[in-house]
Amino acid sequence: MSRRPVNPSRRLGDGGSIPFVASIQSKSHNSPLISIGLVIVGAILLIGYFYSSSGAASSDIKDVSKLEGGSSCTLEVLQALPILKKAYGDSMHKVLHVGPDTCTVVSSLLAEEDTEAWGVEPYELDDAGAKCKSLVRKGIVRVADIKFPLPYRAKSFSLVIVSDALDYLSPKYLNKTLPELVRVSSDSVVIFSGYPGQQRVRGEQLAKFGRPAKLRSSSWWIRFFVQTSLEENDTAGKKFQQASAKKAYAPACQVFHLKSFS
Repeated sequence: MSRRPVNPSRRLGDGGSIPFVASIQSKSHNSPLISIGLVIVGAILLIGYFYSSSGAASSDIKDVSKLEGGSSCTLEVLQALPILKKAYGDSMHKVLHVGPDTCTVVSSLLAEEDTEAWGVEPYELDDAGAKCKSLVRKGIVRVADIKFPLPYRAKSFSLVIVSDALDYLSPKYLNKTLPELVRVSSDSVVIFSGYPGQQRVRGEQLAKFGRPAKLRSSSWWIRFFVQTSLEENDTAGKKFQQASAKKAYAPACQVFHLKSFS
């Protein structure tokens, strides 16, 4: 999906079974071969069932993995959704995702029971698919330059998740954008940010994002939170770590949890 920064003058966008026939002669000298064959066939059927039942989710993840040369924090959001549900519980019922390919994240959230989801796409959608265009047409996903105030009232969403967006902002704009994300949340803001040293954008993809990513260390982010009077949500962070440990999940991106304004 081709992307470029949004023009500020246009901030908003409008089971089945597989037949198997076999004839087995009950000869004692063939029984080991027969057993091995049955095990192989069973494994093939099991793998086929797994992929048929999880095809939609794996397709979404493959699509997002193409973004930014396969090192996308938006991919991490999709993988971390079960962990986020454990950490935030009822706060996952009304979610805003901000970042490129937000249509995929929003679609995944909307597929969950009792979950409302919206998205903000920071880049122009020149060749969006029909599903994404439908979300934009309904106002569920908006195309907006996040360097400007977000088009939502304060505390409009219980949880705000941002990925692959803040890494492309200079501190000048982070000073405005991050408090805006906190403003529209009523519980918490979760930030997925790349680790220093990760390859985020290849040379031919720079036009999509306007500038190369600036990957900051965790200590840099923590200092920035303090300087901008943003408070980390330690309780949610601990719950996220505990749920990650139980699921043996190790995120490939840095994950920060911020409290909403009182």
